Amino acid sequence: MQQATATGSGKYERLLERCLSLEPVPAAVAYPCEASALAGAVEAAEKKLIVPILVGPAEQIAAVAKTAGINLGSLQIVDAPDGPGSAKKAVELIREGKAEVLMKGSLHTDELMSAIVSREGGLRTGRRISHAFLMDVPTYHKVLIVTDAAINIAPTLEDKVDICQNAIDLAIALGLEKPKVAILCAVETVNSKMPATLDAAALCKMAERGQIKGGLLDGPLAFDNAISKEAAKTKGIKSEVAGDPDILLAPDLEAGNILAKQLSFLANADSAGMVLGARVPVILTSRADSVRSRIASCAVAKLIAHARRQAATAS
Repeated sequence: MQQATATGSGKYERLLERCLSLEPVPAAVAYPCEASALAGAVEAAEKKLIVPILVGPAEQIAAVAKTAGINLGSLQIVDAPDGPGSAKKAVELIREGKAEVLMKGSLHTDELMSAIVSREGGLRTGRRISHAFLMDVPTYHKVLIVTDAAINIAPTLEDKVDICQNAIDLAIALGLEKPKVAILCAVETVNSKMPATLDAAALCKMAERGQIKGGLLDGPLAFDNAISKEAAKTKGIKSEVAGDPDILLAPDLEAGNILAKQLSFLANADSAGMVLGARVPVILTSRADSVRSRIASCAVAKLIAHARRQAATAS
């Protein structure tokens, strides 16, 4: 997502602080053939967030580095012919255990996603893949996760279960004990003529029954009473989530995408993008994203990778 002119409010920097004591994780960077994409990977390496494996046309990557004045040092380059070839090779590196994170370079998102969701040699799990924006909104008191705004166009109730669980797991990896999830709709009451409100009510009951784990859900909630305790109080809503959500679960992709872009361009928020539900965290940023957003995404991916290591050790 293209960035607004401001640079957030420093919440991303606190993510970086949490990463200081953790060792960098190997990351396959697919087709970093544009200056910002390459610079983001290199700077993330300098900050000891990741150990990039640059996957793409070796001569082109070297040319971009030379033109942009980027020092590649001893970074490994794995030659691949083009965008789709780079995505496929990067996924292979993940499957071979040579990388724990997948990072999008300057190729098209659908080229990367095609390699990820491939039934032969992809990174699918039993859970539906979804996307989350981690947003540093200057007017909000903590990092806000908006999902899904990029992958699932018209999610079913079952899809929303996975989208919600993916976001909760992400928030827990960021250090939250019980993330609060606001399930967004146009209204805060259940209405059979508005299917999203029925989904919201069902999701809350499913969480009560343990079908969604680790989070505190409430919905349906309109955006105003999800974000503002005063608005919720005015409408007589008693909620532990209202005014303090960590996650905003959108009813569909259009609503989520519009919300995320409004926060970026009207509230000067920074956004970092992640694909969740695959075998590894996937850093999915826009080619127009700033290096700062790419760095924040790398920090989040590092925290997820280390959380997965701990979970594997515990099991």
